Amino acid sequence: MHAFDVLGDPVRRRILELLANGELTAGAIGATIQAEFSISQPAVSQHLKVLRDNGFASVRPDGQRRLYAVDGRGMQDIDNWLAGFRQFWRPHLDALATEVARGKRNRKGE
Repeated sequence: MHAFDVLGDPVRRRILELLANGELTAGAIGATIQAEFSISQPAVSQHLKVLRDNGFASVRPDGQRRLYAVDGRGMQDIDNWLAGFRQFWRPHLDALATEVARGKRNRKGE
């Protein structure tokens, strides 16, 4: 499955948003996703499996619990794809950095 196909699903994107704040148990992820999307626990498990299988999430056992975390391997595919488009926003970011630096210099001179 292509990285954008994985992230094309709002449930999987939301799971990654939750994991971006740190490790979570499968139960905590399930409770949040079930409440927000009204889907079953088995459906949440399937989304977690897709994320794991495609390098977006990792899981480790902790006693009876399973702790999930973001795995950067899946993000690398997206980063590689975006590389061809950075040329379009890099000049704007460079100009912004120049304006920020100019503003700092002006404030020091006041």
